[in-house]
Amino acid sequence: MADEIRVMLEIGPKGTKVVAVAPDWPGLERGAKSEEAATERLQSYLPRYAQVAKLAGMDAEFAAITSVNVVERYPGTGSTDFWAISFAFSGIDRQDMSSDELDRELMLMRACWAFFDDVRSRVSAEMQKGPRGGGRDRDQIVRHTVGTEQDWAKKIGVLTPQGAMLTDEGLEAHRDAYCDAIRSFHSQGKMARTWPLRYLIRHTAYHTMDHAWEMEDKDLTAQPA
Repeated sequence: MADEIRVMLEIGPKGTKVVAVAPDWPGLERGAKSEEAATERLQSYLPRYAQVAKLAGMDAEFAAITSVNVVERYPGTGSTDFWAISFAFSGIDRQDMSSDELDRELMLMRACWAFFDDVRSRVSAEMQKGPRGGGRDRDQIVRHTVGTEQDWAKKIGVLTPQGAMLTDEGLEAHRDAYCDAIRSFHSQGKMARTWPLRYLIRHTAYHTMDHAWEMEDKDLTAQPA
């Protein structure tokens, strides 16, 4: 239904963590200690993800959501329990995509990238530290995020040179190559090595959004009175 958001629940093998995943909105995933808590946490992030939907031109569709529909429960991995992050493939991830579905998912992934770029341009270089002073600053978070994506890109034959993604031009070229390669693999019915393309897209979008929200939450920029 148009007013529902479909949610999948990835359940760790020990049952200590559950990840709620919105398969129709790449990047919208949140983990917690129970199914109920994970679902509630995902719902609490709807206003934050709305900015991504707006960047993708899907704000009206997203704003119509009023309820959650849990459509799948599937087993996670040990990493699901440890990190409360999705590391397993759902049944939906394994489903074929039409060209229109692929276009929609890529548009949302690009919107996640645009949101990430906006966040990194406006937050403080120094990030709020934890109770014992731990945690990465902005540029370390950015390098980690793009570096991890650079590794995943190898699964679809995109070999971006080391350091190229640290310039705006290099990052844009990488992202174009990433999307083009996904389209090519889709047209050939190929997976990203062992990863379904749906999972590659949503995991890329999730990692991007998780660190964008991390930077927002740890921003030390003075807020207006």
